[in-house]
Amino acid sequence: MDFNQDFKKGKKKLKKKKSQLPFRLNILFISVFAIFSLLIIQLGVVQILNGEEAQRQINQTENTPSEKPVPRGKFYDSQYNLVLDNQAVKSITYTPPKNGDTAENKLKLAEDLANYITIYKDEEELEDVITDRDRREYYYLLHAEEIQERLTEEEEDLDPGEKYQEELKSITDEELASIDWNHDLLNVIAIKKELDAAYELSPHVIVNEGLTDEEYAKVSEHLPEMVGIDAVIDWDRKPLYDDTFSSFLGNLTSSDNGIPDENSEYYLANGYTWNDRVGTSGLEQQYEHVLRGRKEKVKYTTDTNGTVINSEVVVEGQRGKDIVLTVDMDLQEELDNIVEDELRTAINHPVNNSGYLEDAMAVLMDPRTGEILAMSAIRYDREEKEYLNNAYRNVYDSHAPGSSIKGATVLAGYQEGVIDIGTVLDESPIKIRGSAEKSSYAYLGSSLNDVQALEKSSNAYMMRIALRISGATYQRNEPLYNFNFDAFNTFRNYYSQFGLGVSTGVDLPFEANGVIGTNPLAGNLLDLSFGNYDAYTTLQLAQYVATIANDGYRMRPHLVKEIREPGTGDGMPGKLIESIDPEVLNRIDMEEKYIERVQEGFRRVFTSGTAQSHWSSIPYEVAGKTGTAQNPQYVNGEIRDTENLTLVGYSPAEDPEVAFAVVVPKNGTGSNQYPINHEIGKRAIEAYYELKDKTDDEKVDEVNDHEEE
Repeated sequence: MDFNQDFKKGKKKLKKKKSQLPFRLNILFISVFAIFSLLIIQLGVVQILNGEEAQRQINQTENTPSEKPVPRGKFYDSQYNLVLDNQAVKSITYTPPKNGDTAENKLKLAEDLANYITIYKDEEELEDVITDRDRREYYYLLHAEEIQERLTEEEEDLDPGEKYQEELKSITDEELASIDWNHDLLNVIAIKKELDAAYELSPHVIVNEGLTDEEYAKVSEHLPEMVGIDAVIDWDRKPLYDDTFSSFLGNLTSSDNGIPDENSEYYLANGYTWNDRVGTSGLEQQYEHVLRGRKEKVKYTTDTNGTVINSEVVVEGQRGKDIVLTVDMDLQEELDNIVEDELRTAINHPVNNSGYLEDAMAVLMDPRTGEILAMSAIRYDREEKEYLNNAYRNVYDSHAPGSSIKGATVLAGYQEGVIDIGTVLDESPIKIRGSAEKSSYAYLGSSLNDVQALEKSSNAYMMRIALRISGATYQRNEPLYNFNFDAFNTFRNYYSQFGLGVSTGVDLPFEANGVIGTNPLAGNLLDLSFGNYDAYTTLQLAQYVATIANDGYRMRPHLVKEIREPGTGDGMPGKLIESIDPEVLNRIDMEEKYIERVQEGFRRVFTSGTAQSHWSSIPYEVAGKTGTAQNPQYVNGEIRDTENLTLVGYSPAEDPEVAFAVVVPKNGTGSNQYPINHEIGKRAIEAYYELKDKTDDEKVDEVNDHEEE
């Protein structure tokens, strides 16, 4: 009985357990289904509703590349002596987070940084730097909510930039006066201005010039407290020859300015950042692509707020490639000394009555290769009574050359068929009705042939070439008949073949092409024929005479001889990358016999002609041409006569290796004037040969051996 009852009870319990199991499984399945449904719904919300915001956060935390500048390439002279180096400079920089930072945060950072540095030590300079707008913006940060409430309904509808301008305008002078604008506060504002100038993830120099070691150390100690601030080593240019040749080496933008705004698209498209320093003149600009180097590439990792949480160098930087100049700095320094010394002598000479003499220029170049060996220009500042190195005037300033260009005139006459070898022309003055009589500087005989005209520097011979080329019928004191105005173009076409009135092609970012007269009067054509109308630079005159010296081949003048890999720190340039080969721009359209005829005339100028008395004592063979051009100065309605003195030449007369041009504008007049052009030219040639004998062949051999290793 008991057994049956227990059995029945057991069966009931088993049935109850069986009935409960499907119910629990159902609950479990329903729960799992609900959880997966919630996950699917949440995923949809993230992807569909919040997808854009999620992607933005992903972008904020991705790795972002940035670049750091490296030192620029160095300059060496032709003997591999270092000319322009890099100098380490301690700097404080600021690297903004991705997407920038708020004005409030930057003000707080500026206040913290101001505890350790003062970026303008001079009180007056600091006052000049901080503008009225800077003060208003500072006041605005302190009273933003109050100022924003002043806007009218119309002003509220303006775009953010215009609205901000109206808010700043609403700040009164009385409100500004309520601030104590002391030196410490102005320093904070000056620092904030630098912080505002920085671009995201691009290091911007806050201060380097004037930064003391103590300030640098303090900032370095507190870097963890100032996010984005760093104490680094920056680089600046260090010239080893002071201002010698500096105007041709050129300048860079400052660390404050970065790339120029007017060319920003070009620089940004070529891998520059806003804060990069670039060349703005001279060879620094011309060879920017060589000197800039390969920047160090850094990968930044940022959090969702744009704050840098990690950085990693992914590409090591390499400083720019080195440049070897064609210039020998020993010769350059000597030429500077010669030009300044002779200019000083001429200005103080008792017979010099010009009162306007202030410049002297000289160029030495190799006629065979176009290599510029030295270029010097010294200017006397009459107000400050000091002599300044203005070497750039050789390519910027144009002056009437006078008789120096008569070689080109004679060659034009040959080629046009109006004269030939040995042609004799009347030497008498020329008088066109209605104009002043024009003649040679003195009576040179009743007639001269072509070589004699160069030797004695006849103006009349050149003018008669011009009349023949123009096709005009000339009778003394009568108008010219059948004058062809195309004669101006004919002359200038021939002159341009020598580099006169056109670009020389020198490797600089800018050069003047000379000044071309625009009044096509017959008398001006006569003046043009003997160098008293159009004006040329000293470098153009050097290229002109070098073309004659080089048998009619015009070479491109250049200042850079080689491009080399960066040196290894032992004072030597690195491996040769590129050697600048001589480049022929053109061969003048003249027969060889005519060029040789002009060369003979140039040789006679120095052996028996207008230069003989000045050069008789020099032991070197020289050929060339002297020149004098009228250059009247108008002051207070009065005319004071002055003259441009020029001299072009080459040495030796056979197989020339150096050509030169000297220009001295606004000298006095008269036969007793100090012959400054001859003295500069003579001493320059002497210096060339003396230094040639002292060339440091050992240094050159050492560089070549170093390259092979």
